[in-house]
Amino acid sequence: MRVVTSLPFRVVEIEHSWIPLADGCRLAARLWLPEGAEREPVPALLEYIPYGKREGTRERDEPMHRYFAGHGYAAVRVDLRGSGDSEGILRDEYLEQELRDGVEVIDWIASRPWCTGAVGMIGKSWGGFNALQIAERRPPALGGVISVCASDDRYADDAHYMGGCLLLENFRWGATLFALAAHPPDPALLGERWRPLWLARLAAAEPFALRWLEHPLRDEYWRHGSVAEDRSRIVCPVFAVGGWADGYTNAVPRLVAGLAAPCRGLVGPWGHVYPHQGVPGPAIGFLQEALRFFDHCLRGERGASDDPAYRVWMQESVPPADAHPRRAGRWVAEAGWPSPNVKPWRLFLDEDGLVEATVGDGAPLRHRSRQATGLTAGVWCGFGSARDMPGDQREDDARSLCFDSPPLAGRLEILGSPVLSLSLAVDRPVAFVAARLTAVAPDGTSTLVTYGVRNLTHDDAHATIRPVVPGERRVVTLALNDVACAFPAGHRVRLALATSHWPVVWPSPEPVTLTLFAGAGWLELPVRPPRPEDAALRAFPEPEAAPAPAVVDLDSHRVERRVERNPETGEVVIVTEHDLVDGRPSMSRIPAIDLQVGYGVRERMRIRDDDPLAALAETEHVSVLGRGDWSVRVETRQRITASAESFRLEAELRACEGEREVFARRWDERVPRRGV
Repeated sequence: MRVVTSLPFRVVEIEHSWIPLADGCRLAARLWLPEGAEREPVPALLEYIPYGKREGTRERDEPMHRYFAGHGYAAVRVDLRGSGDSEGILRDEYLEQELRDGVEVIDWIASRPWCTGAVGMIGKSWGGFNALQIAERRPPALGGVISVCASDDRYADDAHYMGGCLLLENFRWGATLFALAAHPPDPALLGERWRPLWLARLAAAEPFALRWLEHPLRDEYWRHGSVAEDRSRIVCPVFAVGGWADGYTNAVPRLVAGLAAPCRGLVGPWGHVYPHQGVPGPAIGFLQEALRFFDHCLRGERGASDDPAYRVWMQESVPPADAHPRRAGRWVAEAGWPSPNVKPWRLFLDEDGLVEATVGDGAPLRHRSRQATGLTAGVWCGFGSARDMPGDQREDDARSLCFDSPPLAGRLEILGSPVLSLSLAVDRPVAFVAARLTAVAPDGTSTLVTYGVRNLTHDDAHATIRPVVPGERRVVTLALNDVACAFPAGHRVRLALATSHWPVVWPSPEPVTLTLFAGAGWLELPVRPPRPEDAALRAFPEPEAAPAPAVVDLDSHRVERRVERNPETGEVVIVTEHDLVDGRPSMSRIPAIDLQVGYGVRERMRIRDDDPLAALAETEHVSVLGRGDWSVRVETRQRITASAESFRLEAELRACEGEREVFARRWDERVPRRGV
């Protein structure tokens, strides 16, 4: 990335400012303003998230928001109520209070003497979600939204459930938020008020995963904040961005297809990061693209209005690897979505593999997956690092029911969501089916293309639960995650079916035998032939940003992931350690605010091949903050197990000021399984 030290405008930075709300609560903001904005007002850009503007996202915020300010925008980074240095309590994701606060924040920004009254929102993940949700409320000053790595549907495409199946990410993310919500505000900003605010946060703490576990269906809890419920309510322009290595890609084409407001979609090869930091590469000049979008919707310039509606990175099929610094491929685009250029190609599931024609029902095919099937599939939401990416799928393919096409006579490119129809029966009342689509090279290596899962106890709307009648034949339709990928000539298309997908999906309470009726099912691929127009697409600029703040590493930083197998018991344990050794996090120092910080995480996930009730997910978070003679330490632990009837969530929160323990609490809660 090119670091830009000379920007068109000099930047005035305001480290901390209060935004007063109507109920008396104050939110903390960090501002970057073009010099002279009080005399010649400028449009403003808001990022509104809970990760701590002071130290949590400082390294990421400063290069981006200083860059925006240096190009003539007021950049405002705000901590949500109850997070970072803001007052109040953070009780959950996307609550009504959060969205009302966001509307007030926009009104406050628009009324500042340095603002023209035009405001845009930009955010990744949580900030991408609430940007869409606040846009739905139509604050008068909000002129445009950039939503990165987010979703329009909190049930279908978020960290909690997928296809009605319970994601382990529900617990991983829940443990992370549990720890973050217990962090204190900074005494250097709040004086002696920091302590009662912190103690109030600790006293209000609850393991977030508990609440999410109590809502296994797409009920009103998830409909709140899901803009897919009524996309017509968004009237400002939207730029929706995702990455194929991320967990949040399906929403981008849905928004392009469904918003009445102008919407541009972009999906690159990246993980859960802003595209100017994009890994796998190629990263792009995303900050320049963001300015181009906001220049159009906040300043009235033409620019972005000429861009295609949906632009994506068409990935080449590559050999599996621990990491891909750059994913081979090319940019392609469609003027609208769905596109008439994409045609379905139907292949039938036959005893001989994937075929273009079938004679009807063949012999029933029976399969029972080992519980550790899914180990090579990567994580649900990856950041593009080696520990996140899927590996060679042959190990999981060998544990699955596979259907291969003949070697392809020519190149095949797909864009969209592959759809699968299965005629099946299972032998247990609670079960799910997992489907992986892979590209098999002539040497036998198998590269993951996309996947999907479906809870068989749910109706199509995920509104009701009905236990499966063992042995009952039924037809199930399953949409796999959207993807853009090319299969070279000579490769085979492989569909792999399984009844387990660990550690992405929590297992069914009993081992499940799947009976598939060959000849009655099919796979439909969204085929998009190469188009010469793609070669004429406007090239993206190279990535650039303003300088990052100085951070001094006081310890070495490391991420380690290991898989431990016991061949005698069939137990498989995945251990991930991120900057945490013997309970001590790796420390860094931020000279600009004279703060020492350390965050460490240890995760342990266990399963046994013959026993889904052996599933366990443990997480430990340790945070340390200090300056001079002030220091705090926050420790959280979370342990998830399950019986056939219920989940058990055990959690612990401990906080110390210096060497003195100021808070400690434990939880031991049970939640009925209800179809998962």
